[in-house]
Amino acid sequence: MKNHQPVFNELFGQPEALDLIESAVRNRDEGVFHSWLITGPPGSGRSNLAIAFAAALQCKDQGCGTCQSCVLAQAGTHPDITVLSTEKVQITIAEIRELVASSVMGASMGGYRVMIIEDADRMTQTASNVLLKALEEPPTGTLWILCAPSEVDMLPTIRSRVRRVGLKVPAVEDVANLLVERNGIEPKLALQVAAESQSHVGMALRLATSADARTRRKETLKAATQIRTVTDAVRACDRWMELAQKDADALTKERDLEEKAALMAAMGLTENDPVPPSLRTELKRLEEAQKSRAKRSLRDGLDRILVDLLALYRDVLTVQLAANTRLVNQDLEAEIRGLAAETKPEQTIAKLEAIELARVRIDRNVRDVMVLDSLAVSLQVRKD
Repeated sequence: MKNHQPVFNELFGQPEALDLIESAVRNRDEGVFHSWLITGPPGSGRSNLAIAFAAALQCKDQGCGTCQSCVLAQAGTHPDITVLSTEKVQITIAEIRELVASSVMGASMGGYRVMIIEDADRMTQTASNVLLKALEEPPTGTLWILCAPSEVDMLPTIRSRVRRVGLKVPAVEDVANLLVERNGIEPKLALQVAAESQSHVGMALRLATSADARTRRKETLKAATQIRTVTDAVRACDRWMELAQKDADALTKERDLEEKAALMAAMGLTENDPVPPSLRTELKRLEEAQKSRAKRSLRDGLDRILVDLLALYRDVLTVQLAANTRLVNQDLEAEIRGLAAETKPEQTIAKLEAIELARVRIDRNVRDVMVLDSLAVSLQVRKD
């Protein structure tokens, strides 16, 4: 196995992508292509690779991982690396304009000025057009790195102006080994959550360290296996919405309280003090940002439910076709085999298509309850 630079140690199972990136870093004196698009499924390490790429470009030793430049880059404090990440549903034109304006500034430490956009697929149409102009006429010494799930999530005009780096889904065993070696997770649990997360490293770690998260996931899938009537479908929809909200609250509520307390302290106020009119604008701005984050967190939670449902019905299809493949949801094997016996493969395929359609509808801002209600009805067990 080829050894890569230390700054890329967090990336695993991506030899082709790392070879391409490291080749660009080695030949940087001859000029590095000015814009890159890193694509890959959630959990594949798009953002980590973007940061590591930026760090390697700034490092005199091409990514030693220990010099001041590498340490600053990995800590998110390097003055010449700007990262635009969003916790909102969309990246706005105002955010892209601000980023483009800062991209013309020269590098303060003598390397490249690197602009990274995480979740570039969340840019609005107008924001994408503003970015396109920057990619067409990039300032000397400025390099753009965009991250998105797939190439088709970007405008064709942007795709034509970037060099593409594709990441693949890591092997379940590789994710499990990472959790064991890096986070000290018990091997059996690590393998279980690696499979259940479908090799999403962040989600696997969350499942491994939160019994509540594992319980919510199991309840989500058990609700689907019990749908026999329209009444069952309504109950399942309500339960999914409740579980998604609990999951979102678990991720955001504590952070919201900490942010508000920090802002109040910065204003010289305690938690119970009234906020003077002159300071209410700042508090209002924070509350609006938190509402946007909560909305995205709920949407991400709903999509995660749908991804888990896809895994469930793929397991059902695996049993129906007698495929020699490890089940993702081994702790629900009895329920999976029951569904496989009650239904036909073509019915299972129709359910998988219904789940994929639900994901598209959620992404297009169709009302959540309507989407899940329709889906739950589609998942009824019918023996005809």
